[in-house]
Amino acid sequence: MLALYAALLALVAVLTDRSLRRWRSAAGRIRSIRKYWLIPCVLLSLLPLAGALLTDMPARYVCQAVGNVWLGFVIYYGGLLAVLSIAGAVIHALRGERRGGKLHGAALCLSLCGALALFGYGLVHAQQPRVVSYELSVEKPAAEGEGEEMTLVLIGDLHLGVNSRPSTTERMVELINAESPDLVVVAGDIFTSCYEGLSHPERYAEALRGIRSRYGVYAVYGNHDVEETLFGGFAVAPVSRAFRSGEMEAFCRDSGFVMLTDEIVTLPNGVQLAGRIDGEKAGDGTKDRMTPGELLSTADHHAPILVLQHEPVEFGMLAEAGADVTMCGHTHAGQIFPGNLIVPLLNENGWGYRRVDGLDTFVTAGVGYYGPPMRVGTDSEITVINMRFKGGE
Repeated sequence: MLALYAALLALVAVLTDRSLRRWRSAAGRIRSIRKYWLIPCVLLSLLPLAGALLTDMPARYVCQAVGNVWLGFVIYYGGLLAVLSIAGAVIHALRGERRGGKLHGAALCLSLCGALALFGYGLVHAQQPRVVSYELSVEKPAAEGEGEEMTLVLIGDLHLGVNSRPSTTERMVELINAESPDLVVVAGDIFTSCYEGLSHPERYAEALRGIRSRYGVYAVYGNHDVEETLFGGFAVAPVSRAFRSGEMEAFCRDSGFVMLTDEIVTLPNGVQLAGRIDGEKAGDGTKDRMTPGELLSTADHHAPILVLQHEPVEFGMLAEAGADVTMCGHTHAGQIFPGNLIVPLLNENGWGYRRVDGLDTFVTAGVGYYGPPMRVGTDSEITVINMRFKGGE
């Protein structure tokens, strides 16, 4: 991650300086500008590194928060400047012309304005969760007397941390309660690899306790529900050093979550909900967890079986083990463009609903964000699944 970040910064610095130097129509002013843009950019670029190296103190979390914001801007500014620079060079090469200084200046200004526009939009849009609804028929019966329908709300990837906002969580709870759910499930990544960086945890817990659900709120942990060192929002510590803190576990209890760690619960309507330990970071310095077959070996295969897990993986194994539905998170649907174009290429189901190997799979884009606190090309979302069981037609 450090090498990638350094390469991105080097690209941005080289292209920016090159464009400024060739902006000949304002040569005198450009020389003075170059004296002032470099130092602030270097200082801002060091913030993610400071956030990773500093010990637990307020300054560390400030560096992480501002560094994540800076990273979001740099990604779009550098990307736009690179695309415009390459496009300009190709056009002039085809025409046999030398690219003029004014065009370098235009590319620089367009990149800066475009990045600021996308950056500002992404920051605001990430705080506006929306509701996405699906209808699903499950060919197994629910328990008699409990009804053949169930409204399930799936949320995930809250990523509570240095860049999260309590108001967004409170808005999320309002939207959930408006659906009058029978069951609410949380598909992991409640935190962003650090509990101490969360300001006012009691306000978040109070909001989450306000979720109203007939059968309660069940959750699993994700790969970021552990304490680990972050660089620009991304983990740099090995799995062997990734442990879940007591504060994280206590927060989940205070929030009213029933955590499922490779275990199955049977709801009053006969529906079985299995929750998996995370396959990347189990929370104890390992990746150890049950296989789908082991987890579902004690389930009643004549009744509906729902599986809650963080990563959208092992669909075929889950179907073979007898699962009817799986609900996941993790992908953020790509979070920011062009990630939303890449995620579908890397996953059997990168976002939304898809039937895979006879298994109904749902992957939520999540409510929060990771790294840059932005969403461009994706939405923060709350997923509602209206289930109808056999006999309810």
